[in-house]
Amino acid sequence: MGIGFKFIFATSLLLMHLGSCLGSSIGICYGRNADDLPTPDKASQLAQLHKIKYVRIYDSNIQVLKAFANTGIELMIGIPNSDLLPISQFQSNADTWLKNSILPYYPATKITYITVGAEVTEAPNNISAMVVPAMKNVFTALRKAGLQRRIKVSSTHSLGVLSRSYPPSAGAFNSSHASFLKPLLEFLAENQSPFMINLYPYYAYRDSQNKVSLDYALFESSSEVIDPNTGLLYTNMFDSQIDAIYFSLMALNFRTIKVMVTETGWPSKGSPKETAATPDNAQTYNTNLIRHVINNTGTPAKPGAELDVYIFSLFNENRKPGLESERNWGLFYPDQTSVYNIDFDGKGSVDITPGTNVTSSNGTWCIASSTASEDDLKNALDWACSSGNVDCSAVQPSQPCYEPDSLVSHASFAFNSYYQQNGATDIACGFGGSGVKTNKNPSYDKCLYMTAGSNRTAANNVHAKPSTSYSTHNEVPMWVFSWLLMISVLFF
Repeated sequence: MGIGFKFIFATSLLLMHLGSCLGSSIGICYGRNADDLPTPDKASQLAQLHKIKYVRIYDSNIQVLKAFANTGIELMIGIPNSDLLPISQFQSNADTWLKNSILPYYPATKITYITVGAEVTEAPNNISAMVVPAMKNVFTALRKAGLQRRIKVSSTHSLGVLSRSYPPSAGAFNSSHASFLKPLLEFLAENQSPFMINLYPYYAYRDSQNKVSLDYALFESSSEVIDPNTGLLYTNMFDSQIDAIYFSLMALNFRTIKVMVTETGWPSKGSPKETAATPDNAQTYNTNLIRHVINNTGTPAKPGAELDVYIFSLFNENRKPGLESERNWGLFYPDQTSVYNIDFDGKGSVDITPGTNVTSSNGTWCIASSTASEDDLKNALDWACSSGNVDCSAVQPSQPCYEPDSLVSHASFAFNSYYQQNGATDIACGFGGSGVKTNKNPSYDKCLYMTAGSNRTAANNVHAKPSTSYSTHNEVPMWVFSWLLMISVLFF
């Protein structure tokens, strides 16, 4: 093999890896089956604070679409099962739906996916036959508007769409759904749309504890499960379930369709028999999941492949029927405080658990970053003084800490108050990158002394609240582009 070919081959591999790095992402599902949720505007602000870039909603609610306008957040919106019939029957209905539900808000609201129906094979009525005709009509409406390449059309499924998922290499679609799945997969392949799957290792563990270990479900297993047909080694159930989908697709000769996980997560509370539904387990699962995805690990059958995953869900939803766990999948309570802390960047460990008493800063402070933009500081300050439960009355006009009257000073006061109240950890001094820890006495602002080093506990904060914000994508170093440029000059 000549050196030129070696370089070209290496470049190709790097480009493939970069595509994976840039493509893998973590999003969150924003369900609203509750009567105590914050307004869509506040939900949007919460997502922005935590640098969440991808959000799935289950309809095309006008208030939600408006709330996410001009935020840069990419929305996956849904057409509920109840709306499949009219949209599947007539093209004019799909055209009208797009005209009324999408076009008035696009592109200010960045809509990138439309899900047509949800887990239709699990629906009590036989509605699966409506899905593909509805998808085609929606796609045609998008094409008329010139948006067919910018907005992808698909449908979500439960793992019940398979008749077999273990071992992964023996994965197979349920033959009873063949008449529905064949045209669906043909549509996805033709239009380069993903196969969307909702995966819940929690249920597999809960219902088969004699066969599935908790550590295996939580990404914590120290042992490996071997696929006897391929010899591939699996250390977690999530990978095993995804590869079962890939093998099922390959068995039908659909090798180019990408798999996207549109729901996964772990409940923080359950009925007495749901002993694994705890905040610790939910925290462990979601933290390990995020790390697994953003590290571009891929799966044993698809190492390094990009993987887009949506965590369920943003809030607990008190109106959901069923066992207690059904109402406790949220990362946040309706008052926007955290159910448990999540390491959104997947790089560090979680330091605070719900109900933990926290102590002093041990000589550290949290202040506003000198490089933070005015908008970022203002948003973080507003959050700290509202959802963050910081008492900001001291920085109001004529109050002791109003002077110096500057955004940096007021933000530093609020950031440090929150930091001290929530354990003086790295997580508690994030504020979307607007906060920075310091071990130097910030003497320019005497009011920081009111909270620093006070050796107090967060008595009023029953649930620890993370303020840190992370990006879901890794940036590509400039040296990579320089190296690729050099390669192109030398060999092309």
